[in-house]
Amino acid sequence: MNTTNKTFSLTGKRVVILGGTSGLGLATAHAAAEDGAEVIIVSSSQQRIDSALQTLPNNSTGFAADLSDEGNIKNLFEKIGAFDHLVYTAGENISLSMIADTEIPKAQEYFKIRFWGAYAAIKHGAPHINKGGSICLTSGIASQRPGAGWSLGACICSAVEGLCRAMAVELAPIRVNAVLPGVIKTNLWSSMTETDRNGLFDYVSNSLLVKRVGEADEIAQTFLFMMKQTFATGQCYAVDGGASLV
Repeated sequence: MNTTNKTFSLTGKRVVILGGTSGLGLATAHAAAEDGAEVIIVSSSQQRIDSALQTLPNNSTGFAADLSDEGNIKNLFEKIGAFDHLVYTAGENISLSMIADTEIPKAQEYFKIRFWGAYAAIKHGAPHINKGGSICLTSGIASQRPGAGWSLGACICSAVEGLCRAMAVELAPIRVNAVLPGVIKTNLWSSMTETDRNGLFDYVSNSLLVKRVGEADEIAQTFLFMMKQTFATGQCYAVDGGASLV
C-alpha cells in the first residue's frame, strides 16, 4: 500500500479532551494544538477551563460538564457536534489504600469518573466522530504491575483496557486505543503530602530503567501518535520508563 500521500497530521481536525485543563489532558491539548488541531477541552470547573484557555490558541474552546452524570455528557456532545478525535484523561486524584482499610461505597465512587465517565463519553461521543477518527482512553501500569494498596487502581485500569478492546471491535472502523502511563509528575498525586510524593518519585526513579519519573508532555506525545496513526486499534500502549520490566 502506498502511504506517501498520507499527511499524518492533526491540521484541521477537531480534538475533544475530557479532563483537558490539567496534567496529561492539558499537555495533550497543547501538543494537539501545536500540530494544527482545533482543541476543545472539558472540565467540571469553569475556572480551570478559563485558566487553561489562556495558554491555548485562540481557536480553542472549553465546556464545563460534570462527567459523573450521563445526561450532562450527552448534552455536552450535542453542543460540540461533529469532531475527529476523543481523548479521555479525566480522573480523581490517585488514592492508595489496603483492602482491609477500603470502604466499599467510597471505592465504588472512585469508578464514577475514571471508568463510567469514559463509558458514557464513548456512548454519546462516538456518533459524532468523523470518518477516520479515534478514541483514546487512559489506563495505567497498575493493571500489569500493581503494588500493595493499588487494588482500586489495578481494577480500574484493567476495566478501561477491557473497554478499549471491546469498543475497538464494536465501534469499528473508529479506532479505539489506550495509554498506560507509569508514574508521571502531574497534579493527580496532590492528595499526598509533598514529603510522601517526593519520596515516591525518588523511589520510583531509582527503580526505573530510565532512572526518572515521566513528564506529562511525554505522555501527550503518545496520545498524539494514537490520533495521527491510522492502523492500530484495540491496543494498550505502556509508557512507563521500563517499569513493566523491573
